[in-house]
Amino acid sequence: METRRIFRYNYFYPFSLYIYRKQKKAFSSPTILCFHFLCFSNFLCSLMAPLHESLSSINDVIESKPLFVPITKPILQPNSFNLSEGSLCAKDSTPILFDVPQNVTFTPFSSHSISTDAPLPILLRVQANAHKGGFLGFTKESPSDRLTNSLGRFEDREFLSLFRFKMWWSTAWIGKSGSDLQAETQWVMLKIPEIDSYVAIIPTIEGAFRASLTPGEKGNVLICAESGSTKVKESSFKSIAYIHICDNPYNLMKEAFSALRVHMNTFKLLEEKKLPKIVDKFGWCTWDACYLTVDPATIWTGVKEFEDGGVCPKFVIIDDGWQSINFDGDELDKDAENLVLGGEQMTARLTSFKECKKFRNYKGGSFITSDASHFNPLKPKMLIYKATERIQAIILRRKLVKESGEQDLTELDEKIKILSEELNAMFDEVEKEESLGSDDVSGSGMAAFTKDLRLRFKSLDDIYVWHALCGAWNGVRPETMMDLKAKVAPFELSPSLGATMADLAVDKVVEAGIGLVHPSKAHEFYDSMHSYLATVGVTGAKIDVFQTLESLAEEHGGRVELAKAYYDGLTESMIKNFNGTDVIASMQQCNEFFFLATKQISIGRVGDDFWWQDPYGDPQGVYWLQGVHMIHCSYNSIWMGQMIQPDWDMFQSDHVCAEYHAASRAICGGPVYLSDHLGKASHNFDLIKKLAFFDGTIPRCVHYALPTRDSLFKNPLFDKESILKIFNFNKFGGVIGTFNCQGAGWSPEEHRFKGYKECYTTVSGTVHVSDIEWDQNPEAAGSQVTYTGDYLVYKQQSEEILFMNSKSEAMKITLEPSAFDLLSFVPVTELVSSGVRFAPLGLINMFNCVGTVQDMKVTGDNSIRVDVKGEGRFMAYSSSAPVKCYLNDKEAEFKWEEETGKLSFFVPWVEESGGISHLSFTF
Repeated sequence: METRRIFRYNYFYPFSLYIYRKQKKAFSSPTILCFHFLCFSNFLCSLMAPLHESLSSINDVIESKPLFVPITKPILQPNSFNLSEGSLCAKDSTPILFDVPQNVTFTPFSSHSISTDAPLPILLRVQANAHKGGFLGFTKESPSDRLTNSLGRFEDREFLSLFRFKMWWSTAWIGKSGSDLQAETQWVMLKIPEIDSYVAIIPTIEGAFRASLTPGEKGNVLICAESGSTKVKESSFKSIAYIHICDNPYNLMKEAFSALRVHMNTFKLLEEKKLPKIVDKFGWCTWDACYLTVDPATIWTGVKEFEDGGVCPKFVIIDDGWQSINFDGDELDKDAENLVLGGEQMTARLTSFKECKKFRNYKGGSFITSDASHFNPLKPKMLIYKATERIQAIILRRKLVKESGEQDLTELDEKIKILSEELNAMFDEVEKEESLGSDDVSGSGMAAFTKDLRLRFKSLDDIYVWHALCGAWNGVRPETMMDLKAKVAPFELSPSLGATMADLAVDKVVEAGIGLVHPSKAHEFYDSMHSYLATVGVTGAKIDVFQTLESLAEEHGGRVELAKAYYDGLTESMIKNFNGTDVIASMQQCNEFFFLATKQISIGRVGDDFWWQDPYGDPQGVYWLQGVHMIHCSYNSIWMGQMIQPDWDMFQSDHVCAEYHAASRAICGGPVYLSDHLGKASHNFDLIKKLAFFDGTIPRCVHYALPTRDSLFKNPLFDKESILKIFNFNKFGGVIGTFNCQGAGWSPEEHRFKGYKECYTTVSGTVHVSDIEWDQNPEAAGSQVTYTGDYLVYKQQSEEILFMNSKSEAMKITLEPSAFDLLSFVPVTELVSSGVRFAPLGLINMFNCVGTVQDMKVTGDNSIRVDVKGEGRFMAYSSSAPVKCYLNDKEAEFKWEEETGKLSFFVPWVEESGGISHLSFTF
């Protein structure tokens, strides 16, 4: 406690930090400098000791995030790893890797002489754990642009790893041998039970080379380092992988990535950055709602339908379909027209930073009076169905030609022709409808549309738009952006991606190449695009297709240097145009992105897209793909959450597994947004109101969801026995989500996810309060971490309550296929004088019910005050019936069940207080 108090009460900390920075160059060792800084800082503290003592109680209340910073002179400890005689051992004698080649080196981690802008608390934390880690390197005889080397082998050790299954996306994989790894592994965590520890091996970036792990024969772990350019070669590395050990798997990742943050100094941790405002809000994305057919009327109608249903979005993401794009050979100033499905646009290029014709033609004020009443909300779905029918006919034709060669396909060709004509006729009708509007025009285009949208829907705060990292899917048309030195670059895939899943997006990009703005113009490129968007009312961007740069680097100094140029330009533009935070990163799940692009980006996708059905045609995919999505998001959060706030993506509220998705989004800790089709039948508002308040905010957990410790080395997808369990925290308790994800998984032989029907079955498991890693809560006080009393447990599906403490037996749980349950854990408060035991559950009509509890205080000997947000049925456990209950200072009737102790009553939405009601109970 004393070490924390020094910092907490140090009001001269800013002045001390100023001295620290001014004198930084005068010391050869940051460790010595930090010690001098702390001594000076503490000396100033001692001068103010009386004031510190008088204010200590205030600071104890205000302080919510423990710094965990040791305020002592660093003690040098021997490194936990030792490489000797071909074995890499931990803690003196426990072998981690056998048969380590002689050309492999190990260098203990040291922050001495490192130039870093890491905040002092992080630097000190890293120094305190420096003995736990180090770097692996290797040397080859000949330089090359792509080098592979064994790091040694391991067998009969449980591991958890994350690998890229597509160019853009990564997922979890487990095994027991180095040979069980998958290509493009981003990191591996080994379980070392004999010393009650965990070890992480994390490929890094060194110089112009980026690394990944790959399987070798006979248990060998191979590391592959590549530059992405035949002109950039190397033969020797000292820090191409980082290895770290810890007795806690969650602290392991935090400590390891903190060390890399200090060492590399090219990215920032999540704790250093602000989150975008959308993280606490409910939103709507246009992608699955209408794909490329998005236009002003679609957006207006979509937002209006949510408002009519009682929950208006606080943010809207205008996804792909709004940009000015066309194809090579098209007239430069003419937009590509009549595009519907994803894939059709993937060989197109950006021709202008301004919006396309659909949005340019919007007449200011035209929807204000009409409320877009002319628009048929079923039109987008009709266009999608017609376009799908057409593309299926085209695919069938290709298949027939491939299987049987030339044959008479006149009838099929005629069908494709008719379907194309029908689709074009539908678009002509849409264009006529769009020409209707008020003659009293107040501006036009995107600026007028966003202005009107906000004028009509007062609760709408943010409007994001989609764009690809290079502009559009295939970059820019060089002819239209000569000043940016754009040039079409061939798309050359790394051999490391040969074992990834077939992907339409990759195929299309390879087909046409990327119109790449010269890296020296990346700053100008992003600033020109984003500054225009900011002037027309756009507040942020969802940026997609991040990993294209790795395949475009031949002429630009390699993938690392190209990425640095682009990400530096993007970072500066974010700061200037989008509040420094308002960017969602997507299709970015590669270590390169996290090590180079996250100085400013603080939120990103942690899963593949929400697939409402299997694109390969498995009818069961409508179910099993949802479990796959849960696995992606849960396990990716283990490492991505160190640098970005995990975003679990949108879903549709009328999907057959909508409730399954909704439960996960409720406790994931990120924003909640949907991509519902238009039409009243496409929205399940009963479900939506379990996720979002009337004002468009959400009861968000205070952290990001993570798999429980007993889920880390399991396979909840197709082992026929494991439940996925994830945990998170609320201000007044914790929550565990249990999900049956069984029924599908990655096939190393076929290089794709596929259904395993025999695994789509009922599974059972256990849940215990200790499954929640209480010490991972960033807002927990020390007493909460060490709390040993009773918890009230609330099972969301059955509304059952029970009690549990650290010594209780685990409760058994059984889940049907594609089923879930949420279990909330709330510490029980006992009133000293009366002995009444009390625990608030909040509004149980919300999935994250305890998240609705804003505050709780014991007031006097026999009174408790609880603040809740929202409308619905409030429930608490109370061992005795209250004498009186007050709701917003008025006495209220309540129901109390003597048998269960359930105390409940209805709480209305109070608009004047932002939905917050004040409850008080007297015993």
